[in-house]
Order: sequence, then structure tokens, then C-alpha cells
Amino acid sequence: MTAVGQDSLGTRSTLNVGGKSYAYYSLKKAAEKLGDVSRLPFSMKVLLENLLRFEDGGFTVSTADAQALVDWQKNPSESQNEIQYRPARVLLQDFTGVPCVVDLAAMRDAIAKLGGDTSKINPLVPVHLVIDHSVMVDEFGHPKAFEQNVEIEYYRNGERYDFLKWGSKSLDNFKAVPPGTGICHQVNLEHIAQAVWTSTDQDGATVAYPDTCVGTDSHTTMINGLGVLGWGVGGIEAEAAMLGQPVSMLIPEVVGFKLTGSLAEGITATDLVLTCTQMLRAHGVVGRFVEYYGPGLASLTLADRATLANMAPEYGATCGFFGIDDKTLDYMRLTGRSEEAVALAEAYAKEQGFWIDPSVEPIFSSTLELDMSTVQPSLAGPKRPQDKVVLQQVDDVFNADLAEVYKHDGFKRVPVEGKSHDIGDGDVVIAAITSCTNTSNPGVLVAAGLVAKKANERGLKPKPWVKTSLAPGSQVVTDYLVKAGLQEHLDAVGFNLVGYGCTTCIGNSGPLAEPISKAINGNDIVAASVISGNRNFEGRVSPDVRANFLASPPLVVAYALKGTVTEDFTTTPIGKGSDGADVYLKDIWPSNQEINDLMTANVSRDMFLSRYATVYQGDEHWQAIQVEGSETYQWRAGSTYVANPPYFEGMSMTPAPVSDIIEAKPLAILGDSITTDHISPAGSIKADSPAGKWLMEHQVSKSDFNSYGARRGHHEVMMRGTLANIRIKNEMVPGIEGGMSRYGDGPAEPIYDVAMKHKADGTAMIIVAGKEYGTGSSRDWAAKGTNLLGVKAVIVESFERIHRSNLVGMGVLPLQFKEGENRQSLGLNGDCSFTITGVANLKPRQTVTVKVIRKDGSTFNFDALCRIDTANELEYFLNGGILHYVLRKLAA
Repeated sequence: MTAVGQDSLGTRSTLNVGGKSYAYYSLKKAAEKLGDVSRLPFSMKVLLENLLRFEDGGFTVSTADAQALVDWQKNPSESQNEIQYRPARVLLQDFTGVPCVVDLAAMRDAIAKLGGDTSKINPLVPVHLVIDHSVMVDEFGHPKAFEQNVEIEYYRNGERYDFLKWGSKSLDNFKAVPPGTGICHQVNLEHIAQAVWTSTDQDGATVAYPDTCVGTDSHTTMINGLGVLGWGVGGIEAEAAMLGQPVSMLIPEVVGFKLTGSLAEGITATDLVLTCTQMLRAHGVVGRFVEYYGPGLASLTLADRATLANMAPEYGATCGFFGIDDKTLDYMRLTGRSEEAVALAEAYAKEQGFWIDPSVEPIFSSTLELDMSTVQPSLAGPKRPQDKVVLQQVDDVFNADLAEVYKHDGFKRVPVEGKSHDIGDGDVVIAAITSCTNTSNPGVLVAAGLVAKKANERGLKPKPWVKTSLAPGSQVVTDYLVKAGLQEHLDAVGFNLVGYGCTTCIGNSGPLAEPISKAINGNDIVAASVISGNRNFEGRVSPDVRANFLASPPLVVAYALKGTVTEDFTTTPIGKGSDGADVYLKDIWPSNQEINDLMTANVSRDMFLSRYATVYQGDEHWQAIQVEGSETYQWRAGSTYVANPPYFEGMSMTPAPVSDIIEAKPLAILGDSITTDHISPAGSIKADSPAGKWLMEHQVSKSDFNSYGARRGHHEVMMRGTLANIRIKNEMVPGIEGGMSRYGDGPAEPIYDVAMKHKADGTAMIIVAGKEYGTGSSRDWAAKGTNLLGVKAVIVESFERIHRSNLVGMGVLPLQFKEGENRQSLGLNGDCSFTITGVANLKPRQTVTVKVIRKDGSTFNFDALCRIDTANELEYFLNGGILHYVLRKLAA
């Protein structure tokens, strides 16, 4: 039920569509009092409508906030005006969803102890949790792979799935999409999102408003392609949104990206998005909105737009937004939305100014432009998604890295034990069609199927060292690939269905064959992967693979056939056909007409209606889980998957005073581009790591370790995994790779062990790092683990948006060096101690003084910017975190 705002500007109006009346908050009426809004970017119009609907006389939203947003047009640079934004709903995936439900269960326990009402701990907005992050590619390349992977998934994750089913039965406004259904962003795009959302207000009226969401996965932005404003937040921010807290934000800059022309023959949406990602990273859009406009939009399918929007975290933007037009409506019809929903979306968009009009050019903070006819076939890598490489230069990039980065003098090739083939530098050992980015787009998946068909007809097979997999983002993909006669050809070249989920894109690639893994690791081979995902950070795809490239699905198939990244793909053959003749990429690459004809004939509305009719029912495994709902969760003693976290231990109604940080020791001093993968791994757990040792102490065998991501419901595992990435480099222990630090003058030890020694001493800790700290996935555990290790502050050159917010949400102080200063220029090292003053009397974006005490007793000071950006964030910090703040409010 939607609360009714005060509507001081008198904008509430009535819209009649198809014989039904809807209340809405009119931007035209707002413009009469606030000024012209016709050239506001669409994304800003969404924010303006939100302010009008929730205006409450200034308690959280005032008419002055709406005026500030309209006045942004006069100076469309980043504003210092803070606004409170309330999304319509929340989207979760299971890796981040489990800790969210754990926290809600813990909050129910805590509010009961504070004498409050447990029923207050319930989502106040619709929440959809999609279980998509747990399936691993254990079995592949054979017809039973999917079935067997599902069995393994339920065996590994039974306890987690019991817990999530408890959540779906015990929490209001909470729906769980069972395993084996699809990826959260694709399910959101194809089914949950409505473009225009409706709910009943407390007066009984049906209110229509823009569909908006926040999600606990950074690629929530994919829904921007449907005209739905959504972006990724940390789990703790999402929990606050569920519990009725607004998202506190500064009015953003909006960067306009003008698209002209159209893609040339043979160029894919993936090539386009990798090009745009590189351009936008170079332009600088971190913390900004991006909005696409221009005549080129007309040539892009809705799925193409969603692909562009999906990669917003990779180019660093908060969102990558599109308005609404006929393509939006056509997609809604295709994917099974009701005619009532389609009619409302059209009428509302046209009435409110969300309809794309090529004659109106919005006001933007800055712009850049791309003629899409200039886009070339591309990959990105080998370490970052923004590092675009045109197809014919992939071999040059890898070969240069082999010499300069990996210090190999020429190419190594070594025999593989028990096999008739060898393996060498640059061999593609993983080729995976994976991830929401591309499996949501029928164009590139049909193209992959056609490449497989043409290759199969020529008699080509994948190289024997390549682990191949196909993991679509929804079951509909299987329907149209089968109907089009393409799945049989994908199967023939190794791309059998392995599961419906994120798999390799998030590091769930499963193990390589033991002889291949042994050959790679025993001989310092630099192996490669080619995946259709959105992330290729170090250590993410597989611990055995160091060079990772992002590519379109058809190129993934082609690379599996060629088996190496060391040769020019455009001039050397992929392999020899069954007739002994060389086969080149051009010989098996489909035409645009072939792709479009198959899509038109084989992708239908009936497929979506059929698959999504039973989306919450699940298979026989899910239905067999017998769980009853209850007010509080009965925590299982001895569980190694789900435990009551310690955040609320000893909590009282009054927060403890915040004090200065005195003589803190550095736990880690790190370089640039430290990702949330580095801070909070999601991949495999090593037996000799603190987390592995803890599991073995609790009678968990190595074969049952599962992954860090699957164990996010247990703080003991996750805090031991914090900063334990196999590729992280702590400057306090030079020359050592992996999550190590040192205590005093002692030897290198795991970071967790060092942190526990400092905690035992009562010594506070800090982390020091370079630029883009916290880039990547929206992992709340990157902040939760930091907090539980005892880190009080993080001092860096720049933060990625979501991680900075998460640190504040966990009561960790984010500080930023002044322009031109960094750890190197200031000579900061592991022997220094740090005293941070002014913490007790903080104000948003205040300068604080950091006193550095060197080992010899000498001292010096430097100033840092406190990156607590808003008054709301300051309240969270002073309460010890956002959950403590919300809990005290609800208990009161």
C-alpha cells in the first residue's frame, strides 16, 4: 500500500486508460509552478515524479527539493542538493539475498530484545529474490550436464534454500524465484518489470508511477533498457529500502550519449557495448547517470538497449537509461505483459513526457557521440571490461602481455598427463556463453547457434582442452534455440545446456579437468578464457586462468573451435573441416538476415507466457523443501551456511558516542582498481586459507567447501575470506601475492590472522589504497567483512559508488586523499600509525586531519575528505550502521 504525500504543489491528477482510472502526479502541473521540464533528461523526470509523489512538507521531501531538481537545468553539473528517493521495489539475487534475509531475521530477534514488534521487520515494498548465483559448471559437454548440475546444486545448497524458502513464507511482500529458472536481471526484464508500476494508496485509489527498483546486483541497470530506472546497491542499502528508508543521494550529473547511424553487417550488440564501455570509462562517468539518445536508437532492439544498460557498472555509471517508445511496447507484448499494462505504459509515458521524441534534445551535463556504423568486432581484456580490443589485435595484446607482464621468453607448451594433446600459453581453456549481458539478447544467441550450425556442418569440433558451456538467463532461450533447430548444433560443438544462472561470469566456472589444471599450474602456463560475460577481473573466472576476454556469444563458439588467442583470428583458419580444407571465421559467420529470419520465426509470446506462468513454483527439488513460516527464525546450531550475525550484540536504544581513531595500524596498503572481488571473493575456498581451515575444523570436507558466494549467510566464513583473494597484492608484504599482511615486524601471515591479533590488542585498523577502490560487484560483504575485521577507516584516492555507500552503511569511515596526494607521495607504509581527529563532530563531506606517526616517532599531518556525502549517511554512521539506525527507529 502506497502512502499519500502532501502534494503541496497540487499535481495529483487522473489518467483514464482503457476504461480504468489511475491517480498520478503530473509533471505538466509541476512545470506550471516550478518551471519548464520538457528538456529534463528522462531519468531526471523519474526522480522529479518520485519527489512529487512522496513530498511530505519537508520531513523527508520538500517542494524545494523538486525545485532544485528542475533548476538543475540551469547548471547541469553535479549538485550539492541532497534528495531522498524511494524506489518502487527491490530485486535480489541469492548470493546477496541470503545475507539480506539473514539480516532481516537477525533484526527480528534484535527488535524483540529491544521490546519492539517483530512484524515491523517486513519489506514495505515488493521484493523479488531470484536464485541464480549458485549453479556451477561441474558437468559440461554432454546431454545430462544440466540435470546433473541441478542435482549437485541442491546437494550443496540445501540449507541455504531451506532458509530462503522460510523467508518467502515468513516475510510479507517477498517472492522467491527458485533455482533453475533464470538470471535475476533477465527475469526482471522479461517478466517482473512493468515500465509503469501501480499500487493502491491508503485512500483506495490505484496510483500509476514509473517502475523503479534498486537491486543487490550491480547489473540491475539492465532494466534501464525498458525505461525502468534501476541500479545496484549494497545489500544493506537494499534492506533499508525494503524497510521504508529512502535512498539518500545528491542530484547527479547526467551524461548524454548520442547514438547515430546503425551497426554494420556482422557487427553484434556486444561489439557495440564494449565500444561504448571503453568510451564512457575514458569520458569519466563514475557516480553519474548516463542516458542514451539520438536517431540511432531507432535501429536498436529493446534487447540491444538492455545490453547497453546492463554494462553501466563496467563503464562506472549509476545507470544507462533509455526512454520509452514503440520498441518498448513491442517487447512488453512479446514477453507476455498484459495489454492493460502495455496500454498504461504508452498512455502514461506520452502524458508525462517519458516518450522518446527525436526532435527534443534534453539538457545534459556533458555529451559524447558514436556513429554506430564505425563499430568493429571487439573483445575486452585480458583483465578489465573497459579494455576493448578489436578482434584482429587480440593476439597482439596477449602476446605483448606474455612477454611484458608474465615475463615469458617465448611460448611454452607442455604435455598433458594421460592425454594425446599438449597445452600452452594463450590456449583457451574456458569458452562460456554466460551472463545476463548477452543471454538476454536473442540476436547474439541465435548468432551463436548459427556459428555452431555452420561449424558442425563443416565438421569442426572444439579443441580438447576447452571447457565449453551454455548457461542462458532464462528458460525461454532454450525454447527458441530448440525450435530454431540450433541447440542440436550447439550440443555438437560442446555447448550443451549446463544450467540457468550466472555460472562462469561470476566465477562459478567449476574446476578444469585435473590433468589440465595440473599442467597449467605446474608449468606457469598463462591460459585464457573467452566468455560472453561482463566481468573479467583477475582471479574471478577461474583460479587457473590469468588472461580473460569478454566477447559476443558467436565469438565464444568460434574461440572454442580455434582454441587459442595467440593468432590473428581474422587471417588464420579456425581449423580444418571434415574435407581437410581450412575453415575461416568468415566461412561460418552468419548474415544479419539469417539471424533476423530465425528470430522472427522462432521467438514468440507463447514461450514467455508458458515459462513465466509457473515462475515461482520451481521443480520437484524446490517443491520437496518442507519449511513452515514463523515470526523468528530458528537458527541451526553448528550450521556453516547460515548464522545469526553479531552486528546487534549488546545494542541499546541509544547509540554509543563516536570517537576519534587513535594510532590505528594499517591492515593493508593496496594499489589501484581494487575490486570487490579482491576485497570479498566469490569463488573457490582454498583449503589452507583461514576460511578453509575454519570449515575443516567444523567437519566440512574440502569437496563440500562450495564457494564464498554460497556461504555469504555465515559471518565466520566471510570475515575470514575478506581480502583473501589469490591475486591481491598488499604493499606491506612486497613480492607476495594473495591475502597476506604482517603484524609489527613479524612474518607474512593471512590478513585475517593479523586482524585478530590487532583486535586482541584493542588496536584499531585502517586500509589505504589507490584509485577506483571497490570497483565491480555490489558486494555488501566487502564492507561487512571490513567492519568485522575491525577496520575503522578506509583512505583512498577514489571510491566506486556502491562500495563507498556500503562502507558508510557498516559504520566504516570512507576518506579520500586530497587531489594530487596519495599513499606514495605521502610515503605511507606498513610501519606507520594513523590518528584521525574530528570524527566525533563530523559533517557531510568535511575535511578531516590524519596524523601519521612513523616508526622512528616522527609525525606529519595530511588532510582528507570525508566521503560521508549526505545528512542521512551521517546518521547511519553515527548509529554504527544503517541497520542499527533503522532498527532503533522501528523499535521506537
